[in-house]
Amino acid sequence: MADEHISDRKRSHLDLCETGPVEYAGKTTLLEEVDLVHDALPELAVDEIDVATTLLGKPLRAPLLITGMTGGTGEAAAINQGLAAVAEAHGIAFGLGSQRAMWRAPELGYTFRVRDHAPTALVLANLGLVQAAALPTREIEALVRGVGADAICIHLNPAQELIQPGGDRDFRGGLDTFRRLAAELPVPVVAKETGCGISRAVAERLRAVGVRTLDVSGAGGTSWVKVEALRAEAAQRALGDEFAEWGIPTAAAVAGVDGLGLAVIASGGIRTGLDVAKALALGATVAGTALPVFRAWREGGTAAVDAYVSRLVDGLRTAMVLTGSRDLAALRRAPRVLGPRLRDWLGIGGGA
Repeated sequence: MADEHISDRKRSHLDLCETGPVEYAGKTTLLEEVDLVHDALPELAVDEIDVATTLLGKPLRAPLLITGMTGGTGEAAAINQGLAAVAEAHGIAFGLGSQRAMWRAPELGYTFRVRDHAPTALVLANLGLVQAAALPTREIEALVRGVGADAICIHLNPAQELIQPGGDRDFRGGLDTFRRLAAELPVPVVAKETGCGISRAVAERLRAVGVRTLDVSGAGGTSWVKVEALRAEAAQRALGDEFAEWGIPTAAAVAGVDGLGLAVIASGGIRTGLDVAKALALGATVAGTALPVFRAWREGGTAAVDAYVSRLVDGLRTAMVLTGSRDLAALRRAPRVLGPRLRDWLGIGGGA
């Protein structure tokens, strides 16, 4: 465990993500390798396009999630409350950042409590797998209940931890932890990566122990390896630079787990409504985004975030009209062309 105060680390993460070189430089999401086939005669009106869906038993007006980013500082409280209010207004889902800070310092719980701002939204709690492995189920349930969440994301971030100063180094017992929590928690458990993707083989192992929802969080967006490398001393920074492009691209992760009967959240480099449409066409249930939401918040508060979410929905609706897809089920059936790099990835991992 790190000796530094968690709140200091969280503030550092936010500052780096605002302006630092924290995105993948060479590796992409491979969503550019997905072409949806144009329908020049769609026989649809924009107003009849239905983008509603259901995730974790809760209806969403659009298939979007503001993925977990932060907590544990005063600014984090304002961010979480403001973003949750936007999620409520748009009828989309909202994820909290890691509640490790709340677990270690209960007085920081206020930075994660958003129900007054999002009374009906789907809210996802969040805890790291290493921390979850060390805690009895009742304490994890208390973290979920303490913020009124509908489900909990147990996040997988071994690459980040290996670069993070003082990060975790022992990742044993993870699968047994998922088995225990899936069986014992009264809320659904989401297995969430943090920017390096989930392979089909890992998804199959998670499904076998009772996990039914994945956030694949693939490579191509924010690299937490790069974030931690920017904070590290010379030797660890060099290791971070070596692994800065590590991970499974988002499109490959989404398509690679298709057909397993799991609900899939596509995150990692989702930037536009067209990205959302492509991810859904590959098999995702919803798409999640974080960095552009955070940067919009820092630039213009809730108004800027509201405008950004509206652009995502508008882009998705446009793609649906242009593929002749009246609803999300039709978009999933829409013809698509996959490029050679994505096909190479799927040749290893299976999928669509």
